[in-house]
Amino acid sequence: MIEKWTGAYRVGVSVQGVQALVRRTHEARVLRVLREHGALSRGQIATAAGLSRTTLSEITGDLLSRGAVVVVDTDHHRRAGSGRPAELLTLDPSSGQFLGVDIGHTRVRIAVADAAHDIIAAGHAKYGPDLDRGQRVEVAFALIDRVAARTGVSFRALQGVGVGVAGPWPAAPDLAGMFGERFGAPVIVDNNTRFAGLAEAITDGPDVHDVMYVRLSDGIGGGLVVGGRLVAGAGGAAGEFGHVTAQPGGDPCRCGKRGCLETVASIPAVLRSCARRGLALATVQELEAALGRGAPVAAEVLDAATAAVGRVVAVAALVLNPAQIVIGGRLPRSAPAFVRRVEETVAGELCPAGGPRPAIRAARLGDGDGALGAIAALFRQTPLLDGYPEPVR
Repeated sequence: MIEKWTGAYRVGVSVQGVQALVRRTHEARVLRVLREHGALSRGQIATAAGLSRTTLSEITGDLLSRGAVVVVDTDHHRRAGSGRPAELLTLDPSSGQFLGVDIGHTRVRIAVADAAHDIIAAGHAKYGPDLDRGQRVEVAFALIDRVAARTGVSFRALQGVGVGVAGPWPAAPDLAGMFGERFGAPVIVDNNTRFAGLAEAITDGPDVHDVMYVRLSDGIGGGLVVGGRLVAGAGGAAGEFGHVTAQPGGDPCRCGKRGCLETVASIPAVLRSCARRGLALATVQELEAALGRGAPVAAEVLDAATAAVGRVVAVAALVLNPAQIVIGGRLPRSAPAFVRRVEETVAGELCPAGGPRPAIRAARLGDGDGALGAIAALFRQTPLLDGYPEPVR
């Protein structure tokens, strides 16, 4: 017998008991690494779990024999040199499903991932901007039902639901309750743009520490990664770039203020500005076409919007000093030069003595980034979420 002290109590533990406990701990590490990162080679798992190759081989051999882990591929497509390709292991894909939902101003998007991190279903639906949150949730439920029927996803193995909503989320408990009652699974509710920022930050790998993400679509929002953590703020409003004043005394904003960035550089604001100058455009696709044919009004309005975005982003960059700024959303995708123009404005506004300028890049993910970020939060695959609230059960 091995004896140890726990507080004032003397506890006797058998050698076999200790060995079983250690083995379960190692197994839990391996399963967590695969849940968080998807398909990995044995070497990558050993490094991430902090286990020796021998111990890792024993643990994965047992998990493979039980069917908890499966071989899905080799790393031949990643290898630059010669040598035998390494097998990639992942959790049994059927062992879990994760649902990400992005409820925006005028549309909802969903994505479903399995335990191997593969997206197995996705879809979107549009609605008018006047729908209240409850009606938008009903549209989301109907979309989920249609996608499930089309793809055969049953949600019997659903492990969690991540729900992103536009703007701050004062009704988060209600949303968590609605989705929890519908699906019987843990629910995370957060700002959809913050989820999008998380998804973008993850694309740069685990060493990302300071990133500022701005998304410009029907509304404007953002996400902040500060000191290696995704920041929500005291009231859940961190990253609300859309309601920073960009044009004092300008157009009224839906938030109650005037001249917010959203009244200048969101898609509806750009379309309104074009109409005021005699260029009637109904959709962002028509804006793209106008820019493509060199319409001067469209180009001038977009230049004004990018300059306003650049000034707001530059002020935030002076305060936060991020290493990277990511510009995403439907509006920047409509104009290839959008990000470059924002970069030029930021460069002119930053203090020369402030050290290296932040790298500025376009978002890599499409409009589904919010739903993908919600799934990433469910996987909790990144230290960016250290200290973040646990799902509501």
